[in-house]
Amino acid sequence: MAEGREREMDIDQKAPPGYADTKDAQLKRLRRIEGQVRGLQRMVEADTYCIDVLTQVSAATRALESFALALLDEHLGHCVAQAIAAGGVEGADAQAKVKEASDAIARLVRS
Repeated sequence: MAEGREREMDIDQKAPPGYADTKDAQLKRLRRIEGQVRGLQRMVEADTYCIDVLTQVSAATRALESFALALLDEHLGHCVAQAIAAGGVEGADAQAKVKEASDAIARLVRS
């Protein structure tokens, strides 16, 4: 891991994550998604028709995308906003948080 990222992680670990207020709801969503994925496994084990499996894959994918977008929204509203409030838009921490969010968005768009 790069030295700069290690430093960021140390700083990030001192503050609660952006999803701290909705952690229980986020965990509930992830458990539901986990159930969808386990359901896919059962469908394949039961030799379910391909199109039916693909329909469920699509539903699980949408659920993960929705979770990712909610998490990104919380990151922007909490972590990035907090960094801007602490050091202004031109502050190094704010710029790092915006870059980090931009990179996350790019990964989501490519997936």
